Amino acid sequence: MTAFTPDSLVLNRKLPLWYQVSQSLRASILGRRPDAPLRLPTEEALAVHYGVSVLTLRQALKELEEEGLIARHRRRGTFIEPTARRPAPVRLLGSVDAIVAQQSGERTTVLGHGPAPLPPEVAEHFPGLSEAVCFRRLRHDPCGEPTNWAENFVHPDLADRVDPADLERWPMTKVLRDVLGVRISRITDTVEARLSTPDTARLLGVPLLSPILHYTGVTYDDAGRAVDVVRIHYRGDRFSFTVTMEAP
Repeated sequence: MTAFTPDSLVLNRKLPLWYQVSQSLRASILGRRPDAPLRLPTEEALAVHYGVSVLTLRQALKELEEEGLIARHRRRGTFIEPTARRPAPVRLLGSVDAIVAQQSGERTTVLGHGPAPLPPEVAEHFPGLSEAVCFRRLRHDPCGEPTNWAENFVHPDLADRVDPADLERWPMTKVLRDVLGVRISRITDTVEARLSTPDTARLLGVPLLSPILHYTGVTYDDAGRAVDVVRIHYRGDRFSFTVTMEAP
């Protein structure tokens, strides 16, 4: 059976290799011809194609599998989902310090915290758990106007060590890293446009179904375990999304 041939890629050593491979594969899959084969080359062949290790290649494939673009079958191989046309989310890459700086400097009120069932889009990051501890916070600008509200779902192993008073001063990322001593390996960010729910409209003081920037951040420790999933709802009339691309 003829295998699908992805585009070539020139790697940038300043960015995670698995991320670059997943982006290249995603672009190849979404831009393929209608008559292109659905079967991908073997992991070993793809690793050679991209000049990366098999472990790096597997991490890239896992990302695409979670997005529903490919299906992996034991002994049969990896196949492109025939109807895979979902647009890729916008993802941000940067340092943990940059994320802390971005989330700092706003007046924050802790609305509450306690055990909560995991929504489906959060549950996938906490396999084996049915609930986590949710911390809800409302942020205001210097004039006191609400600008965004956040809900952090924190792994139960860590949540009982989080002091809610710290969250009125610092972002959860800083609390996990600098107060609890969690060794953060990476944070995966996704930004998308949504319409405000009744809760969001009430907290932010906007009409129901107003445009909202919905941010999801997944924080992983050095063992690769998700320790915090945050969903932040930004007022669409107070924020814009900008990405700066630098040449290598």
